[in-house]
Amino acid sequence: MKNLKEQLLLVLFLFGFFLLEAQEKPLNLNKPEREEWFTNLGLGMFIHWSFDVQLGMVISHSMVGASDDYLDRYVNELPKTFNPSLFDAREWARAARLAGMKYVVFTTKHHNGFCMYETKTTDFSIMNTPYGKDITKQVVDAFREEGLAIGLYYSPDDFYFLYKQGTLISRERPEALASRNEALNSYAKEQVKELMSNYGKIDILFFDGMEQYAKTELAKMCWEIDPDVVVTRGAIETPEQETPNTAIPSPWEACYTFGDQWQYRPTNENYKSANDVIRKLIEIRAKGGNFLLNFGPDELGRFPQEQKGKLNEISLWMFINQEAFEDTVPFKVTNASNIWFMKKRNENTVYVFLEEEDWVLGERKIFNLKSLKANENTKISVLGHNSLVLEYNPNVDPKPIVKNTDDGIGISVMRAQRIYNDRKWPNPIVVKLENIDF
Repeated sequence: MKNLKEQLLLVLFLFGFFLLEAQEKPLNLNKPEREEWFTNLGLGMFIHWSFDVQLGMVISHSMVGASDDYLDRYVNELPKTFNPSLFDAREWARAARLAGMKYVVFTTKHHNGFCMYETKTTDFSIMNTPYGKDITKQVVDAFREEGLAIGLYYSPDDFYFLYKQGTLISRERPEALASRNEALNSYAKEQVKELMSNYGKIDILFFDGMEQYAKTELAKMCWEIDPDVVVTRGAIETPEQETPNTAIPSPWEACYTFGDQWQYRPTNENYKSANDVIRKLIEIRAKGGNFLLNFGPDELGRFPQEQKGKLNEISLWMFINQEAFEDTVPFKVTNASNIWFMKKRNENTVYVFLEEEDWVLGERKIFNLKSLKANENTKISVLGHNSLVLEYNPNVDPKPIVKNTDDGIGISVMRAQRIYNDRKWPNPIVVKLENIDF
């Protein structure tokens, strides 16, 4: 009898485990043509911003495990001093467009429960601060005016809701999850309905949070409201701070910060160089993914100079090389060491990204590329340069050259465009090969 009970308990345990696993599998009802549209966007601007930026802290997470006194002051006092008087969404949007970004994803509500938009569901919002204006609306309007697709981040996790409910703030305890807290589940649905109803057409939704159940419930509701909306997190792979080792055929999006923290941290921050970000963009796109690069505005609503300066460098590189990311797809060979490849969709055009270091103006280098063969119609060029002249050196021919070799092609390329006064440009050169065989 004892063994029978133990076996029954084991069966029930396994049934519950497999049921949980089934519930945790993401549901993807994105239309294939909309996922293809999304993948073609390539580069997006992620913006993490909430009222606790005033203290330069991690966004939201300090509420977990916090004392009652801390929570009381966090909830009741911090909103009273949040006044981002220098916030200008149009400036953000112009910067994103200049950098070749095609979409934005803005944090309408992070885990702390503070709404950066006008809502009827709670007083814990931007409308009850000295600023008192709908920030989400300004972001949506400005980025839409610049021609970018509109994405909204929303977290069904809500520490403020748990605080008001008298529930211990946590990430994984059952009572903190929407599947076990019906009031929280209904509350999240009402908020997302507002976002889907009050800001025009929303192109992309990013559902964060611990529990797949909550993300799936919200995604299903949004697909019913607008079947064309693309759900990223909650439906497709969206790794944070990492990139897959190989190309992935299905849509995916890599999310990276400029520094170590998603929200702005005024001290002790370790920023990536613009060169690091550019190389990461090349890698992600060569593997078929989207790159969602995060920015953290300060307490007044400005992009800090550390982020802004690096964004300018990225913008300069994209101004020269943006063609390589327009209607391109992964090549059959992703990379050969620090040389990366992409190809034009439905064309025999291949873009070769040369990540050479210490390559100075006027210097010519030779690269051997396997898996490619030139023919009588093959053309080679360097993006951004006419290959006719090297400044101050009229007798030097900067023209790139392509020749067949026993196992591929050899290309001879000169860095011939002056970008910086010191004649050093640390970022990759992109070579375009038209009518190339592979």
